Amino acid sequence: MTAFDSFAVVDWSAGNDRGATPKKDAIWAGAVIDGAEQAPVYLRNRVVAFDWILALIKAERAAGRRLMIGFDFPFGYPTGFAKAVTGREDPLVVWDFMAAHLDDAPRSNNRFQLAAKLNRHFPGVGPFWFNGTKEDLRDLPRKGTARRDFGLPERRVVEMRTKGAFTCWQMGGAGAVGGQVMTGMACLARLRARFAPQIAVWPFEPLEKPIAFVEIWPSLIDPVVKAANDPIRDQAQVRLMARALARLAPDALTRMLDIDAPEEGWILGQGFETLLQDAAMPDLKPPPLSNDCFALPPGVDWTPVPDALARLQAALHCTVASQTVAAGDAQGRILARDALAARSNPPAANSAVDGYGFSHAAVGEGEQRLPLVGGRAAAGEPFAGSVAEGEAVRILTGALVPEGVDTVILEEDVATDGKQIAFRGPVKKGANTRKAGEDVKAGAVALSAGTRLGPAEIALLAATGVTSVNVYSPLRVGVLSTGDELVASGETPDPARTYDANRPMLLALLADWGMEPVDLGHVGDDRAALKERFDDAAERCDAILTSGGASAGDEDHVSVLLGDAGSRADWRIALKPGRPLALGLWQGVPVFALPGNPVAALVCTLIFARPALGLLRGEGWTTPQGFTVPAAFSKKKKPGRREYLRARMGPEGVEVFASEGSGRISGLAWADGLVELGEEAQEIAPGTPVRYIPYASFR
Repeated sequence: MTAFDSFAVVDWSAGNDRGATPKKDAIWAGAVIDGAEQAPVYLRNRVVAFDWILALIKAERAAGRRLMIGFDFPFGYPTGFAKAVTGREDPLVVWDFMAAHLDDAPRSNNRFQLAAKLNRHFPGVGPFWFNGTKEDLRDLPRKGTARRDFGLPERRVVEMRTKGAFTCWQMGGAGAVGGQVMTGMACLARLRARFAPQIAVWPFEPLEKPIAFVEIWPSLIDPVVKAANDPIRDQAQVRLMARALARLAPDALTRMLDIDAPEEGWILGQGFETLLQDAAMPDLKPPPLSNDCFALPPGVDWTPVPDALARLQAALHCTVASQTVAAGDAQGRILARDALAARSNPPAANSAVDGYGFSHAAVGEGEQRLPLVGGRAAAGEPFAGSVAEGEAVRILTGALVPEGVDTVILEEDVATDGKQIAFRGPVKKGANTRKAGEDVKAGAVALSAGTRLGPAEIALLAATGVTSVNVYSPLRVGVLSTGDELVASGETPDPARTYDANRPMLLALLADWGMEPVDLGHVGDDRAALKERFDDAAERCDAILTSGGASAGDEDHVSVLLGDAGSRADWRIALKPGRPLALGLWQGVPVFALPGNPVAALVCTLIFARPALGLLRGEGWTTPQGFTVPAAFSKKKKPGRREYLRARMGPEGVEVFASEGSGRISGLAWADGLVELGEEAQEIAPGTPVRYIPYASFR
């Protein structure tokens, strides 16, 4: 069981009481309680820290939540220490020893004297060193160079694998953790005694109890801590490490906890630094849009489509925050930060085929014979041992290439009697093998920020060990219909009423684009009611699409309200269909006021709203992919406006709908895309090359 509800991190200190004012090099604690990030807590001494941890455990147990607490000191000593001191290879007995022999008070403790006492358990001189007292402690050398022949490793295995980690034998001086180990073990031993049935210590015990103690080292997220630029580094460390642990996907945390270190202990997250750093990064909070972002230059009347698109692109930027989610739950989301490969793909050299592997140096041209070694290499079942030069081994697709093998020959190109193989050379060196990382190397960018995550991208993340990603929150886009004439489909047979087709169409379109549609309903020609609906939408949405009421008529209340708010820009675009397009901000939320005609509303949404919404949600400006195809229609086009015709591909080329009337909604369903005709005059005949944009290109 590895799922936890809350996470806390304690940056420990062996020093004296640091006073009431928060200071560096003191004890600091950070926490994420039931998903809510807490402000860091300054703990002036170890007594205060003990009481804080005690209260935290009690509160989380009372709430029925599982709690993981990380402490930044080693939970064990190098192999051999526990048995030499206590007679048992149990590191938790060492904790009890520390609690029994350490006299600890807010302004003093006997850690140096205890280190001297512990040194007497070992031959030679050491292993502990650095005497921070004025008295001469005979068994505690002041310098590490004075130690000799004490018979223990200098560092734990995890410290040898962790750049910058300090040895637990040093009792004082720059970077020393020896005092933290003693005082920390004593404190945790007392907490274990207090909550004996409820606390499990990793990696010494299964994490099947509601409270877990784990060893952490905040330097694993050092780049993020430095970027925080906090004058009190310890304060930033606990806040960011607690955030990182809380944001890890459950399977990522499970992999981090899968460690076999029964005596020495381990640093949680060692080898997973990139995952921790990504999880510790703060959410992105883009700046708001400026209130005049849609304003046109003085004197602008009709705006060509390319100019309108360029103005939109320049005016907008991402407005949604980011969050860290499990990679498997990120379908359709937009990456806010580069996803870095946690391991290479392939992770090691492997065979691309079923065949036989050998050293290329042992073969040449003409007929070749090589004896077969016993055993085989299969996917998930590596060959045990190495293959000598001049020998061959049976190898299957996906199997790790054994030591001594650099080339694989297809089984179809080989004759064998089970004892040897025969084939004809030459064979190219490295044939039929995949190099480690030839697809993606560990630490490289697997997917760049701005990428929309689909099935293929999810597969790449899984293959490279990326279990959590930083993505933008889904863009919530509200859809509002206006006008007294509108009613819901089927509500009345009255021919004076118009069934609302725009809102269902736009809601479905937004869902198809991977955005979060918000149905804002329908408002009649009531300015006060419309204002109230806008106010509600601004609280719930990141952008708003309206249809109807965008022109300058008596009942065009959308335009009036945006004008009263001081943010309306009327874009008279040289476009057919859909010339009027009003843009504005309502309480900082962009509003796209679309024409009421469904055909014009769809065209304006595809051409203008789609790339704009892409910018707002963090994927950048997207230009739909078009294709030059032969026309299967005839048309004489006047100059001045860009036109979009409902179209679909046919056997002779691209066909267009029989009527260009923007009230013919059946043409939207008939079509599978648009033909785009530029502003210039054109005479199109069958076979003339034209630009066709499938609806799918807008996804």
